[in-house]
Amino acid sequence: MDKIRRTKVKQILNQGRSGEELCAKGWVRTKRGSKNVAFIALNDGSTINNLQLVLDVESIDENLLKKITTGASISAVGTLAESQGSGQSVELLVKNIEVLGEADPEEYPLQPKKHSMEFLREIAHLRPRTNTFGAVFRVRHEMAYALHTFFHNKGFVYLHTPILTASDAEGAGETFKVTTLDLHNVPKTEEGSIDYKQDFFEKETNLTVSGQLEGELAALAVSEIYTFGPTFRAENSNTTRHLAEFWMVEPEMAFCDLEDNMDLAEEMLKYMVKHALDHCKDDLEFFNKRLLDEEKSKPQNERSELSLVERLQFVAENDFERLSYTDAIEILKRSKPNQKKKFQYLIEEWGADLQSEHERYLVEKHFKKPVILFNYPKDIKAFYMRQNDDGKTVAAMDVLFPGIGEIVGGSQREERQANLESRMKEMDIPKEELSWYLDTRRYGTVPHSGYGLGFERMIQFVTGMGNIRDVIPFPRTPGNCEF
Repeated sequence: MDKIRRTKVKQILNQGRSGEELCAKGWVRTKRGSKNVAFIALNDGSTINNLQLVLDVESIDENLLKKITTGASISAVGTLAESQGSGQSVELLVKNIEVLGEADPEEYPLQPKKHSMEFLREIAHLRPRTNTFGAVFRVRHEMAYALHTFFHNKGFVYLHTPILTASDAEGAGETFKVTTLDLHNVPKTEEGSIDYKQDFFEKETNLTVSGQLEGELAALAVSEIYTFGPTFRAENSNTTRHLAEFWMVEPEMAFCDLEDNMDLAEEMLKYMVKHALDHCKDDLEFFNKRLLDEEKSKPQNERSELSLVERLQFVAENDFERLSYTDAIEILKRSKPNQKKKFQYLIEEWGADLQSEHERYLVEKHFKKPVILFNYPKDIKAFYMRQNDDGKTVAAMDVLFPGIGEIVGGSQREERQANLESRMKEMDIPKEELSWYLDTRRYGTVPHSGYGLGFERMIQFVTGMGNIRDVIPFPRTPGNCEF
């Protein structure tokens, strides 16, 4: 007899024909039934929806039936039929069933009940089996696919920048050090400092905080590149917006000024949101309902005016508001939360570093749409950003989204060698360490720009998940590096 190959649950539900003989494999979500018939909800991760299996209890061995519990993996062969009950259009009338892997119901932690996000983080190795995390990771996949498609169609080159580096692109010093030295017996120089000459790379190295600087080198050769990979920040922060390991998308474009940079960022973000609306309908419907349920528990004045899907549609269909940092400061100074001292960080004068509460006020209360801020004070921005003619600001830009705050940060890069070296001197960045970076300004420099998208923040926005730890498979945070 020919073996019946497995058909994914998503394909069965979308394309299955009544009377077809099929094999489905997956994990049991629930089992219920009566004396004569058992109903099993089967899920294989290909869709948020379950396939209902219908078993004739009398034709199944009693011991086998006992092994079919929540969490067990099974293989079922049967005939597809129109469903007799509500909740699904088709069901599989099972002829043969096999338990591939048992799950002791006394020990299996994912029982059919509501679990807290905190509990699920403790079992991050099992949480993909829940509806919520299965949906998160499918959306995450689609967003990565959308990014690659977007940049490929625009002729960008995908560049793999190093994870191990001797530079700190941000100049913040919050890096994870990398070494092969024996930490119980660290070699020292005659002066008493660590002798890095005996280390693997013979110099002090760390995990990358950004692929930007290396990305610039390639952009100044092939015009347009993008990087997409993990980055690391040793920031001791336990907020819902920070991870120690996260993914960044960083395009760099030659012959591109600040306005071109803003145009590309807006186009990319809209493309990603439209892709989600077109290709993640079932999962977004789930997240939409999940968020509506959460909103009901909030006070009336704190509830969102738009549902998740409406928010996504609004972003996809409307132009982003663009205004200078200077104009934003004036709006914030005159705002009610500032005048009534409701902001945690009051805006008193030009030059203040905007916090998430300020960014969200501009987006959610004042303009009620995504905002792109540009021309920031140079004193609160990185050394590589192009200095404007006013001597006070740099050609930087941030894209702010509702519920998230900053989602994209970028700038036109300083292409003038003398200006760049002057800024590095101001910020005590040794020229010798970045001589390779300065070479691009010495040999055939051009105006160029780029930005970084925090991939997890984008997934947060698309899914409505409140904590960034819940949109990455295995979150790395202070005190937590499990699995």
